[in-house]
Amino acid sequence: MLNSILQIFRRSKAPAQLPAVPEGERYYVVGDVHGRLDLFDALRQAIEEDDRASPQASSTVVLLGDLVDRGPQSAGVIAAAREWQGMRPLRCLAGNHEEMFLESFEDKDVLRHFLKHGGRETIMSYGISRKELDALTLGELRDEMKRLIPREHRAFLQSFDDMVIAGDYVFVHAGVDPSRAIDDQSRSDLLWIRERFLRHADPLSHVIVHGHTIFEDIEDRGHRIGIDTGAFRTGVLTALVLDGTQQRYIQAVDTDGTIAIRHTGGIT
Repeated sequence: MLNSILQIFRRSKAPAQLPAVPEGERYYVVGDVHGRLDLFDALRQAIEEDDRASPQASSTVVLLGDLVDRGPQSAGVIAAAREWQGMRPLRCLAGNHEEMFLESFEDKDVLRHFLKHGGRETIMSYGISRKELDALTLGELRDEMKRLIPREHRAFLQSFDDMVIAGDYVFVHAGVDPSRAIDDQSRSDLLWIRERFLRHADPLSHVIVHGHTIFEDIEDRGHRIGIDTGAFRTGVLTALVLDGTQQRYIQAVDTDGTIAIRHTGGIT
């Protein structure tokens, strides 16, 4: 009887298995950039330096979407991401702002919504002034966007994935519907969901790494990790590094115009 009780106690105290990415792989998962090319450039360099200094592994960068809008240099961010993808394994996820951007080329109502949520800054980053933009009707602006914005930029955004799975992790822009299996998610939820996902407190089949919702600091709830630290607003752009069971962070931090790199450790 005593032995049986002891065995139950030992099982209850057994450590939970830590989530992991596949053996021999390393992932750098980057939160919402939102047009902050300065932070993106600094973080790109820090990631490459970290990768060279780390034990050999097959490394992949995953951008969680919302490369565009709000910040001043969306065009530059798209160009930099395209260049980076030509140099190393890099996966880009579609965010709700990429969806609005692409749909605004064809739908005036979406264009009107896009302009109210950071789209002005995106269009201006392609070389049109605010005065010139404001003088155009929606129809004229849509025609001007087709002239200003390179086809290769639109094609790049159209190529973005909705989800990436790596071992025990799922990378998405906004989150998942907790009531549905990972392979049964709607694209709308992956790009737009918020409260139904954020309120969910129970474990899921995978640890969900997401952006979309700004947190003052990284929000690690065990079953989900939010890494949108509000680059356009706070000056902090975050990358989560996953290597085996290890979690750590690299951040590009803008303090009064000076960008520094901050490394913080995590679970090992």
